[in-house]
Amino acid sequence: MGSRLSAEQTTAFHRDGYLSFRQPVFSTDEFDRLKAIFEENLAQYGEDNLDVMHFRDPRLLEFLIHDSVLDLVEPLIGPNIGLWSSHFISKSPRTGKATPWHEDSSYWDGRVSTMEGIVTVWLAIDPVFPENGSMGVIPGTHSNGFSQYKDVEDASKNIFPTEIAAVDESKAFYFTLDPNECSLHESRIIHGAKANTSEFRRAGYTMRYFPTTSKIMPERNQGHKVWLARGVDLAGNHYENV
Repeated sequence: MGSRLSAEQTTAFHRDGYLSFRQPVFSTDEFDRLKAIFEENLAQYGEDNLDVMHFRDPRLLEFLIHDSVLDLVEPLIGPNIGLWSSHFISKSPRTGKATPWHEDSSYWDGRVSTMEGIVTVWLAIDPVFPENGSMGVIPGTHSNGFSQYKDVEDASKNIFPTEIAAVDESKAFYFTLDPNECSLHESRIIHGAKANTSEFRRAGYTMRYFPTTSKIMPERNQGHKVWLARGVDLAGNHYENV
């Protein structure tokens, strides 16, 4: 279809494992509708129950397979794109828990034939900045995806019970995003977020995609649905109808 990224941005993503996209992803009207859907689901389900909301709310598929998003993903993984997952993430003011340093790939091990090429678009719904718990990444750590983990010191203050054992936080880059802007990161990169200690909510929508050369393992994905977002399937995967 097209590309919203320059050659320099694409090169930087493959080198560093992440990219900050400081432009509107959707039109104003589209973003307003998406935010309204988020607020509706947040009120109904609460902060802890917003994973794969597109399974329950098919209105979200309009945004997940939107050309404005796929034109960000295609230059990174190619023209044949599957929708892997999505998740609304909301951290309340002053009480939002920390997200320990982790790799998405470590939680998806065995569910996809390879972790290489899975890309997350992290769309800001609220203003996002370090003080309200914006995501941080450790540049260039996307070559492995399976680090050693240890238990967190205080599970009550963290979203996950474990964290990567050794991280050089001095190398971290923390995103600052306005609503309707996004970051992109590769599934294997080390990333996390501090607790929200500000008076402002931090909400975003993660939209996750894979190249259809990757095989989704049916036996490890019982009940999990994927969609063909663009192009053709190249690995014999089963997709839901749009």
